[in-house]
Amino acid sequence: MQFVFDLDGTICFEGKPVTEPILYSMEHLTEKGHEVIFASARPIRDMLPVLHKRFHGYKMVGGNGSLICMNGNVKQNAEFDDRTLKQIKVLIEEYHATYLIDGDWDYSYTGPVDHPILNNLDTQKLAVNRPLERLEHIVKIAVLTSFNMESLKKKLENLDVIIHTHHQEGMLDISPCGIHKWSALQKLGVQKEKYIAFGNDANDITMFENAQHSVMIGQHPILSHYADESIEKDSIVEEKIIEKLAELDKRFAY
Repeated sequence: MQFVFDLDGTICFEGKPVTEPILYSMEHLTEKGHEVIFASARPIRDMLPVLHKRFHGYKMVGGNGSLICMNGNVKQNAEFDDRTLKQIKVLIEEYHATYLIDGDWDYSYTGPVDHPILNNLDTQKLAVNRPLERLEHIVKIAVLTSFNMESLKKKLENLDVIIHTHHQEGMLDISPCGIHKWSALQKLGVQKEKYIAFGNDANDITMFENAQHSVMIGQHPILSHYADESIEKDSIVEEKIIEKLAELDKRFAY
């Protein structure tokens, strides 16, 4: 069985790396014949720092499906077409929006110097913060601030894009149309109803929809409709996740 894990808020918390007990449980899964895959809203560049180096060769989905990684090799799954990108840039300027825009590796950041997203941005200084006009192969856009975020969102919804709203941070995640975690997982050889998914947010919906079994960490009003079960996010959430992995290993043993 394949086990697919979101990162932030699912198996790592408050921007900290995935802890050794959870990593050990995942290694135990692989020893039993299962496969572990990671699927995150983070670009691959920012997934690596929260995973121990011994996991860097595992299959990964980054940027909500716009990037895939196999054996340490990062590939684009999609990028914005020129017309759509031009429309987004016009709206960003019109609404005086600040942003984090990701290429396949480098990025462009214009947000506040104290924005929480900086806690997870290129923490190991692996990439370059480039001016937007010099950034190539744009795969994901996060709008961080604007004088009218609601109006900006309505105009973006008229474009050929997928938008995820992060209510806690008050920001918008924008991906090319048709790109999501499930579309990328298929590129990695994952088949419908042949895997188990762990997630915590709306960007995990397509992953949950196509899983044989899905586990939601914490509570999310929309994702809960697609989850087979949930684990409360409390002081012992990691212990509960480890117990659940052991249970699912037995239930879906080869």
